[in-house]
Amino acid sequence: MPSPSSSLSAVVAALRAAGCVFAEDEAELILATARTAAEVTSMVNRRVAGLPLEQVLGWARFHGLRVLVEPGVFVPRRRTEFLIDQALAQAPRATVVVDLCCGSGALGAALAAALDGAEVHAADIDPVAVRCAGRNLAPYGGRAHAGDLYDALPAALRGRVGILTANVPYVPTADLPLLPAEARDHEPRVALDGGADGLDVLRRVAAGAAEWLAPGGCVLTETSERQAPAAVRAFTDAGLTTRLAVSEELSAHVVIGVRP
Repeated sequence: MPSPSSSLSAVVAALRAAGCVFAEDEAELILATARTAAEVTSMVNRRVAGLPLEQVLGWARFHGLRVLVEPGVFVPRRRTEFLIDQALAQAPRATVVVDLCCGSGALGAALAAALDGAEVHAADIDPVAVRCAGRNLAPYGGRAHAGDLYDALPAALRGRVGILTANVPYVPTADLPLLPAEARDHEPRVALDGGADGLDVLRRVAAGAAEWLAPGGCVLTETSERQAPAAVRAFTDAGLTTRLAVSEELSAHVVIGVRP
């Protein structure tokens, strides 16, 4: 394609021709982020090629923060802000926070910003995500660890965690081809694929949570409306006091389990 000029109208036209529904808003963000005309061209070309806007910009807005998002890292969704609000309402004085399946580390960073002075750890099986999360947690003194769920965490955290978030992959494997191309083609499959019914990773998080939570500590994870009853059962079967929180506005369903 020809290189777009760095004028707003030219960028809007290029994005609109590529099918971007919010072309004007996206164009303004690109022009505000790019430092040179060459960067504008590069960013527009990547967006037109289908990369998520946040990966093109290098950042995403999440719970009032500008979170760094590297190429190939799961983009934090606005609906997940509801999970953060639920965590802070459940444990407003938590001093130790763990963000499993952390992706960019957006959840850990949001909780670190709200819980001044909390000890924050994040973990992911994807080394690219761990690097990105480490950058987002660095301003808060947080640490990111590579590994499979709880195996990644320092043993000293056992029994001390006040808030444990796990934005697990919960798309059933058979439904992956139905995802928008931005997610299907440009986000890691490991961050999306939840197994046959979408709950494989959620069940593993539930099964291990009580060992890591402090008494009264909470674990929170996002799921779909269809999966919510089975997700609640998984938390309850793990010995947690469980409830489901729903935001109709954000289409968000958050399972909350509390260690008695």
